[in-house]
Amino acid sequence: MSQVSAKINDPASVDAAIENRFSARAFLPTPVPRQVLESILHVASRAPSGTNAQPWKVYVLQGAKKDELVQKVCAAHDELRQHPELETKFREDYDYYPRHWVEPYLGRRRQNGWSLYGLLGIGKGDKDAMHAQHQRNFRFFDAPVGLMFTLDRVMGQGSLVDYGMFLQNIMLAARARGLHTCPQAAWNNFGSIILPLIGASAEEMLVCGMSLGYADESAPVNSFFTPREPVQTFTHWVE
Repeated sequence: MSQVSAKINDPASVDAAIENRFSARAFLPTPVPRQVLESILHVASRAPSGTNAQPWKVYVLQGAKKDELVQKVCAAHDELRQHPELETKFREDYDYYPRHWVEPYLGRRRQNGWSLYGLLGIGKGDKDAMHAQHQRNFRFFDAPVGLMFTLDRVMGQGSLVDYGMFLQNIMLAARARGLHTCPQAAWNNFGSIILPLIGASAEEMLVCGMSLGYADESAPVNSFFTPREPVQTFTHWVE
């Protein structure tokens, strides 16, 4: 058995990382050492990409710079609530979600939202509580590490497929080290604020953000575990 084969001869550990990953929405302030972050990103970089283009760019936010980003985006989020006409000012660079939801995706989306709000005791129509909970995204759910991911605008749509595999690698490598994550498309509307602050060039677009740290296991929100469709629902056997 080759050295490489020996390293992957434990599928149970891979399965465990996948099955125990969830989007944590409450984190402890415990710092994550830089060498751990570098290790996670090193492993994640083994993600496949078309022609080995490796289109990902990662910005790691900690400390004062992360606090500055949180303050500015939260202020913009509040402003947008007060002045919805500013929506054109805060547009995402690509359509992460469909413009018109259809079934079965609409039903799954609603189930996800109301299950989460129900767990948190947020009733339908409680716009203040919904706004506050949504803004938790822009505080990285109190995680000590915030990640921003960008892509050069010149790249094609296939690079977003490559990016998904890279992001998944980060989340699984984090789980293997006892950490949790929350991938966040919520940031995408505020790229005009985020990109200059993190030092990204005008040729880059924001793909998403991510919270990373040690999950607060005592937080009720972290008991929220989303269901998955059975294999027979999404699989077609063609023989």
